[in-house]
Amino acid sequence: MTVSPLKLLIEWQALNAFSPGRSSLLPSPVPSLFSSLLAESLSRGEESSAEAPQAALSGQPPAPAGHRSAPLEHEAGAATNSSSSIDAFIAAAAEKYDVDPQLIRAVIRHESNFRPDAKSPAGALGLMQLMPSTAKMLGVNNPLDPAQNIDGGVKYLRQLLDRYSGNITLALAAYNAGPGHVDRYGGVPPFAETRAYVERVLKSYRT
Repeated sequence: MTVSPLKLLIEWQALNAFSPGRSSLLPSPVPSLFSSLLAESLSRGEESSAEAPQAALSGQPPAPAGHRSAPLEHEAGAATNSSSSIDAFIAAAAEKYDVDPQLIRAVIRHESNFRPDAKSPAGALGLMQLMPSTAKMLGVNNPLDPAQNIDGGVKYLRQLLDRYSGNITLALAAYNAGPGHVDRYGGVPPFAETRAYVERVLKSYRT
């Protein structure tokens, strides 16, 4: 068992109080040493008590290492920031290629549901689901980059609108099934997927 100097000095003080004649047995610096040790002990006690309320104020136990009970502020706002960026990219591409931004949003909604990292089983990528070969043709280096993907997708939509004299239905059918099929059938191809796609996008666009 270790006995601290402070404890010994406290005992000495008590003994000295009952035996004044023995005070000369200890050198005079002892009382000042006692005072110093006592002050140091009190100071450490104050520091410990000052730290305790920090945990108590939270009303919760400390979180385990590596665990966050709630998202960080920048994480909580990530979805909002991403949505704002996508809106800005849509607006820029709409003005650049003279395409209705509402039509662009309707296409994105049914292509990827506004997920920049969307990938289809067929290999289409990004917000407007560009196939790698189409993306390359449109000058898109990274189809998963929202700005590049929207710019390329709207550029392609503009080309299709021009090809079919502004006919949105045919442009959407070609966007889904490819212009070759639209040309071959002289209209919307008789594919259930393409017909349903055109109907859904037009409904979103008009509402």
